[in-house]
Amino acid sequence: MFNPNPVGWFEIAVTDMQRARHFYHHVFAVEFDMLEMGTDTMAMFPFDHSTPGSSGALVQGPDYEPCDKGTMVYFECADVATLLAKVEHGGGKLLLGKTSIGEHGFIGVFLDSEGNKVGMHSQQ
Repeated sequence: MFNPNPVGWFEIAVTDMQRARHFYHHVFAVEFDMLEMGTDTMAMFPFDHSTPGSSGALVQGPDYEPCDKGTMVYFECADVATLLAKVEHGGGKLLLGKTSIGEHGFIGVFLDSEGNKVGMHSQQ
């Protein structure tokens, strides 16, 4: 069976879970469910299995290291500019302000409180 969106899960490495939870709560206004798995601590993003899309978690553990190179996660939002305005106050760093990608909408890129490069996408 063909799945047009095969992405089902992502993990964002963190070194300070409390700081990272504060940052993502400040920018995206989300609450996290906490989970301990062996030596790893996970803060799970909200997810509704009845709607399309993937979910993920902030993860702190010995095999996780924040990075600004490699795979990037883009969070969908109503307006990139509105959320990017919260990044620096939350402890992150703005790398790319709201930028048009033509008919595909707009993107913005930032470093989170842990040093991960993360993007946002909106249609307006």
